[in-house]
Formats: sequence, structure tokens, C-alpha cells
Amino acid sequence: MTTIVAPMPGTILEVLVAVGDDVVEDQELLILEAMKMENPICATCKGKIRELTVTEKDTVQTDQILVVME
Repeated sequence: MTTIVAPMPGTILEVLVAVGDDVVEDQELLILEAMKMENPICATCKGKIRELTVTEKDTVQTDQILVVME
């Protein structure tokens, strides 16, 4: 199991995947707005989305789990 965490505090602008989706390494999963910049959050490996712990407009903190992949 792999977890994708927030690299910095910010707000989730867009969720680009859904639970059950197959993803490839470096695929964009979410867009995180931080310091007025849009930062893509990408998959670190190939897998399947098991859980999304955030939705659009959620505020997140550094190292908060965003996505769980298997």
C-alpha cells in the first residue's frame, strides 16, 4: 500500500481520479493550491486508487494523507 501526502499546506482545487481508478507512475491525481500556485500531486508508482481522503475545497496540512493506493 502506498500513501500520497501533501508536500505543503494548501487547498485542494481539483480531484482528478476516483476510487477504483487504475493509475500509472507520474499521473496527476490532485491539484493543490498553495501560495497562489497550482501544484499537481502525482502518483509515485503504478497502482489502483483505494481511498481518497480529501475532496475539492478541502484545506490540507503538510504530510496529511491525500490518497491511498494499492
